[in-house]
Amino acid sequence: MDFRIFTEPQQGATYDTLLTVAKATEDLGFNAFFRSDHYLKMGDVDGLPGPTDAWITLAGLARETKRIRLGTLMTAATFRLPGVLAIQVAQVDQMSGGRIELGLGAGWFEEEHTAYGIPFPKEKFPRLEEQLAIVTGLWATEVGKTFSFHGKHYDLTDSPALPKPAQSRVPVLIGGFGATRTPRLAAQYASEFNMPFASIEDSERQFGRVRAAAQEAGRSADALTYSNALVACVGRDDQEVARRAAVIGREVDELKANGLAGSPAEVVDKIGRYAEAGCQRVYFQILDLDDLDHLELISSQVQSQF
Repeated sequence: MDFRIFTEPQQGATYDTLLTVAKATEDLGFNAFFRSDHYLKMGDVDGLPGPTDAWITLAGLARETKRIRLGTLMTAATFRLPGVLAIQVAQVDQMSGGRIELGLGAGWFEEEHTAYGIPFPKEKFPRLEEQLAIVTGLWATEVGKTFSFHGKHYDLTDSPALPKPAQSRVPVLIGGFGATRTPRLAAQYASEFNMPFASIEDSERQFGRVRAAAQEAGRSADALTYSNALVACVGRDDQEVARRAAVIGREVDELKANGLAGSPAEVVDKIGRYAEAGCQRVYFQILDLDDLDHLELISSQVQSQF
């Protein structure tokens, strides 16, 4: 089981805060630091000092860290043109020495598009499909050759397909609950399939769909990594769990039902049940970025049990 830290900076975080958490992630032995890609807060928080751009943040962290992998859950296809995104990710991968992963999704949060003047198209999934074809196609094009793509939403002609990432293949993450199109896209493009905030039962069902789609596409089902992203609220005792739940505005019972909450032993047990359902990697969603003791507890008493 592989453990990663996942943050939601649109809820309120400076770059310096993210850097502190990323360095703690590295020091405490976690494998990766990921962040959401959103421009507007959600729920009853002030969101101050305002959003930070995911790929600018990751570029900075790429130079400030040495071991951990870095990536997004998920970059919205509506935010960037695919050619520009391919350049950005390739450059940050070079800056990191080959530690970048790209989570790419269709985009769903209409209000953040309205707030910042970003077009929010009705047909989002077909755009995502074309973006995946373009981004991976640009990276796969041999140096000295060109890449062209003529789709409904994007048109590229004789692109030099530069720069190249440091990795021979940047891992691409695809996720979601869609029963047909999502597994098909994952089978075609993904290195990892992620289930965000899903039950054990829903995860097992969707992992099965993706595995079947991979086999239908001529890939080994085991060629993909299967992961879950779940909110974390771990405490040494009930009082500490309740305190951490209150800070993030959640109820303990709800967190225990839908996330990784409770004592280290409770969380270890629940991760074990996700593992039985096919999960190989867990992203701990950390909502209080000032509570570094929380990370230390997860590292020393949860991660250490695996």
